[in-house]
Amino acid sequence: MKSMLSWVTAACLWLVLVTPVYAANGNIAAGKAKAVVCAGCHGADGNGGADPLWPKLAGQNASYIAKQLNDFKSGARRDPIMTGMAAPLNAADIKNLAAYFASLPTKPGAAKNADLAKQGEKIYRGGNAKTGVSACMSCHGPSGHGIPPRFPKVSGQNAAYTQKQLLAFKSGTRSNDGDIMTRIAFRMSEQEITAVSEYMAGLH
Repeated sequence: MKSMLSWVTAACLWLVLVTPVYAANGNIAAGKAKAVVCAGCHGADGNGGADPLWPKLAGQNASYIAKQLNDFKSGARRDPIMTGMAAPLNAADIKNLAAYFASLPTKPGAAKNADLAKQGEKIYRGGNAKTGVSACMSCHGPSGHGIPPRFPKVSGQNAAYTQKQLLAFKSGTRSNDGDIMTRIAFRMSEQEITAVSEYMAGLH
């Protein structure tokens, strides 16, 4: 277990060092104007729309948002809605949108199932030594605020969205963030994924 944690910690640090920093100086006002069309899915305040499968973007680190938009645009990450939304964006648009959403205050989320969240907390903070699942906080931090630019903020995110993404990493249908999440999610059971997603929804 110690060797696994050491590997994950080293890998996280390496990715932070080698990943380009996006959205260093986006224009928030320009991003706000451009984001009008985003409100339908992500909410007028960036804290999510009607469907919990759509993510909250408010307070997410700008560099991560910019990377994902670039990945949707290039095809490295695929989504039937976001591929079309990202296609017409230029580099300045992406920086501006990222800066705008990062500037918005995050509304705290809440776990709906206390027992499930308790199970998720154990995995988030301690991992699962038997199956080689490392603690989520190794890369996303004790409070879930992430490590820019590679590792996103996960605290307060919609549980349904987090679960969908972890399952995508597990199945290999999402692989744009390197192989760390693919390896970890692959070792997680669907029950563990559901529990961790529930816990992170209420993490602050």
